Amino acid sequence: MSFKSLNQVVGALQAQEAWQEQHQFRHLLKHWPQIVGPIVAAQTRPVAITKQKVLKVATSSSVWAQNLVFERQRILEKLNTKLLQPLAEIRFSTAQWQSSPLSKPGTGFEQLRQNHPSRLPEGYSTSLQPVVNVARDQNVAFVRWANLVQARARSLPLCPTCQCPTPPGELQRWTVCALCAAKQW
Repeated sequence: MSFKSLNQVVGALQAQEAWQEQHQFRHLLKHWPQIVGPIVAAQTRPVAITKQKVLKVATSSSVWAQNLVFERQRILEKLNTKLLQPLAEIRFSTAQWQSSPLSKPGTGFEQLRQNHPSRLPEGYSTSLQPVVNVARDQNVAFVRWANLVQARARSLPLCPTCQCPTPPGELQRWTVCALCAAKQW
């Protein structure tokens, strides 16, 4: 029995079809956010490439799956420019979204939400903690909520354009509140 070098063993493994498919899938995962963009990438997870060269993509909701069906050809064209072996089709489904380890908090959409410029820093959110003593009267509950919102708004900086209380992240990103920024576009 002769021993083979590590290069020979690795070369034999890489020549196997299963290894090629895994390499293709890892390459696809690497380029997925660039191809579909960060918002779509946060709502989708490539799951597998079938033997028929069909990419299966898990989506966070059926609405995302339906919308992406209309974009499937454009996404497929972009993907095929990055891959060694072209894909034939893409299928979107919510079926494997929950089983995906990337769909847990702290990744994807949750991470985008946490980093959004309209999100208030931790110090601001403490003034709006839920009231333990729930009011039985709707008017009393509304007055409590309105008072809490007004108290929080007093501590926020003002938009230089409309003078409305604005989250600091919006001012850092756009120098105005989100509504004024949208009007400028």
